[in-house]
Amino acid sequence: MYYSKKNAEPVPEEQTSIWSCQSDGCSCWMRDSFSFDTNPSCPICGSEMQADSRMLPVLKK
Repeated sequence: MYYSKKNAEPVPEEQTSIWSCQSDGCSCWMRDSFSFDTNPSCPICGSEMQADSRMLPVLKK
């Protein structure tokens, strides 16, 4: 049988400010809007985090 998938509407993305872990063994990152600190530490390994940006889906508030 043939079942066609309906074309899903594409999810809009935008350039988003994030914090990314500087540790080589850790791939943790978080959106800047979800951080309460001005310079947060990694919640996984405790290392320092660096400001960066990524193309991420837009979140509705």
